[in-house]
Amino acid sequence: MATQWYFGEVSSTDFIAPNTKLIRLTLPSEVDFQFTAGQFITLDLPVGEKRLNRWKSYSIANAPTDENYLELCVSKIEDGLGSTYLVDTLNVGDTLKFKGPEGTFILGDDNPNEIIMICTGTGVVPFRSILMDKLNRNQFNQKIHLIFGTRNKENILFQQDFESIKAKFPSFDYTIVLSRESDWEGAKGHVHNVYMEKYATKTEQRQFYLCGWSKMIDEAVVNIFLKLGYSRNQIIFELYGNNN
Repeated sequence: MATQWYFGEVSSTDFIAPNTKLIRLTLPSEVDFQFTAGQFITLDLPVGEKRLNRWKSYSIANAPTDENYLELCVSKIEDGLGSTYLVDTLNVGDTLKFKGPEGTFILGDDNPNEIIMICTGTGVVPFRSILMDKLNRNQFNQKIHLIFGTRNKENILFQQDFESIKAKFPSFDYTIVLSRESDWEGAKGHVHNVYMEKYATKTEQRQFYLCGWSKMIDEAVVNIFLKLGYSRNQIIFELYGNNN
């Protein structure tokens, strides 16, 4: 079966943090592109002839209930052909070619009592899609705690969205952890410090979702599975950040 490709017009491209842009693609009205919150698309970028250079995958940042547009959050990576093009070269009015959706980093149907979302950097993107989808559908029927780690205050992403969700749904909470910010009254260090302390008491009705660089994922899996004693099927993860 031939791969189906779509085309979207760039309707906005805005810096939301240093070297990080939120890009909106508007789709033709006749295109019925459906996805599940947490999935990603693969772009075919004009950055070379080899597929390895051209095809770059990015999680969809907005909710499936948003009609006829997709949002992507892209951080420029040093020597990254794709991310450099998207952040430095792409303009409003340009067209991007993409395929998808793909990915299984979605909330399951088992509906645990508590969901812990742990992420670093742009690994927060699929969680933003999932949370905004729940907000739009009024489906916060369980406790959800987002633990988001980044370097400093200027690199915090989507905090206003998370504040809006928290104001409407008391069952949602979020913790921002900064690793390189001395002038910060919140959590400092790394995300591991937060969940290791808060979720040391094990329960079968708790699901962990992890998204970020492989080093963070590896350490979190060891901590949650081996040190805290949760079962392996309570941990779902997606590597993020190696796509440049």
